Amino acid sequence: MARKPRSRAPARSAKGGANTESGPQQKSARAQIIASFMDLLAEKRFEEIGYAEIAKAAGVSLAELREAFGSKLAILAAHIKEIDRQVLAEHDSEAAAEETPRERLFDVLMRRIELLDPYKAAVRSLIGSSRRDLALAVALNRLAVRSQQWMLTAADVDASGSRGMMRAQGLALLFASVLRTWVHDDDPGRARTMAALDRSLARGQRLSALVDDLCRIPGCIGRIRRPRRRRPDEGDEETVAA
Repeated sequence: MARKPRSRAPARSAKGGANTESGPQQKSARAQIIASFMDLLAEKRFEEIGYAEIAKAAGVSLAELREAFGSKLAILAAHIKEIDRQVLAEHDSEAAAEETPRERLFDVLMRRIELLDPYKAAVRSLIGSSRRDLALAVALNRLAVRSQQWMLTAADVDASGSRGMMRAQGLALLFASVLRTWVHDDDPGRARTMAALDRSLARGQRLSALVDDLCRIPGCIGRIRRPRRRRPDEGDEETVAA
């Protein structure tokens, strides 16, 4: 059952968006580039945005843009990293200690959605671009998996090793499906989004249990003692003794 996330201060915004970096009032060139890129992404397709356009919007030179970032994906990765940081900064391990893993994940992912609210148009645009460009979709998935490893950790769910990577990949796909609901959810209370997240986590919980069971099967098989196969020249002990 969906639980309302704990009340928190709303994400601060600048030009309709949240601050991408904390610090002095005057944004650094790096923060300004990220903010400007997300503003452009809200208006244009990812593939249509050029470096000169980003530099002009951010008020920096091309040399400064190149010094700060090597690609548009790198700018997007920095934005995702900052959202990660803000989610983790508000993580309260003591308050979440008595909750189930599913409840903790629900709170963590809803907080992430709250922080993404100012960027809804940009996310909608990015979803559209990823449907048209397989290479972009693969790159975005890689960024999402890395991000979801941190979200799992914030929810006190093991994200290490191959099993943790499987969990992160599953959560990345789950969250992507919830975002497709969220970008069309105009309810201030995010009722549709919360319901979609709750349903997805319920399905994910069942799938995770199944995967854990499947992962245990090879170990069980290895513990089964197989009968020793005899060589053709071996006979019965009684025959040999005779």
